[in-house]
Amino acid sequence: MSESLLFSPFTVAGVELANRVVMAPMTRSRASWEGDVGPFAAQYYAQRASAGLIVTEAIGISPQAHGYPYTPGLWSAGQSRGWERVTRAVHERGGRIAAQLWHVGRVFSRDNNPLDLDAVAPSAVAAAGKIFTRAGLQDLPPPRELTTGEVRATVEDFAATAARALDAGFDAVELHGANGYLIEQFLSDDANRRSDTYGGSERKRLTFLAEILDAAADRCGGLDRIGVRISPYGDFNGIRHSDPDRVMRDVVALLAERGIGFLHVIEPEVSGDGSRKTGSAGSAPDVLAIIRESYSGVLIAAGGYDRDRAEAALQGKRADLIAFGRPFISNPDLVARMREGAPLSEWDRRTFYTRGPAGYVDYPDLEGAVDQTHAPPPSQVSSKEATA
Repeated sequence: MSESLLFSPFTVAGVELANRVVMAPMTRSRASWEGDVGPFAAQYYAQRASAGLIVTEAIGISPQAHGYPYTPGLWSAGQSRGWERVTRAVHERGGRIAAQLWHVGRVFSRDNNPLDLDAVAPSAVAAAGKIFTRAGLQDLPPPRELTTGEVRATVEDFAATAARALDAGFDAVELHGANGYLIEQFLSDDANRRSDTYGGSERKRLTFLAEILDAAADRCGGLDRIGVRISPYGDFNGIRHSDPDRVMRDVVALLAERGIGFLHVIEPEVSGDGSRKTGSAGSAPDVLAIIRESYSGVLIAAGGYDRDRAEAALQGKRADLIAFGRPFISNPDLVARMREGAPLSEWDRRTFYTRGPAGYVDYPDLEGAVDQTHAPPPSQVSSKEATA
């Protein structure tokens, strides 16, 4: 049998990783209502620092980007300090961590926004579906169309937050261009019906992403430490493309031309809602093979991988790194378990998005121990956070 690649070192974004296992971004809803990092975040990420690279939960770039309850932001000095504690905790364990940055666009509820803002989007087209709020599930609302000036300001918000993330100690930044959020909304001919610079043709619908990349390169000294996540053929959050194959190829060509640090792909077999996706011929397109036709940079693959399938993808040069999501929730020592062939602990779905430490930092390792390093002292934890 060939020597394992999954546990071999690899360099991405100019940083050497201990292995090729990536912890995928996962919303956990432990931040404050205002978007400040929760008190257990440093402990949570430090527990999982044996991953070659951690990609954080999605982080809002501005108050207007904040459409889900209890998700973190990175638009203020206080939020930066909170993330500095997280990056320091991960680095103390020898880990590497990237910040995933997002703007939810029309996937938004005013009831979730700390400033009581309304939803915005490329065009005033509501997404099909519902969103969770403290009052329960609600229909996604009709958004307000962003003005041209507001679009340009949002481009700058992405770039400024990318620079702020690197200043806070993150090793890299991932732009969330997947799952029907704002970047993908601009790419969609269903969600984007504009007639200005940012819409009206396939090329113009790429402008928003292209300008974000250019602005981030200016702010961050290039794109070596900037990656992008995409979800080809996905329809999460009601996103639609009349020609998804063309959209994927155009986006990948743009990213290859710009020379980004890495491309993170959610394979179409698994969408953000866990449903199966198929192409027009009745089977899922081989997006990794298609992407490799024009993109030779670092490629991260995500989508229901186990150790054997991950190893096969690496040996076949289909990807350079493999992302694992939910197994990392209940197995903070996932890398060691996979290396040793040990059984994995089951996650408790009921605690995915709840408050406090339960189902967040209390999963034990193989020896049954719970790592308390970087746990906040009781004086820094509110009774609500500790017991909710």
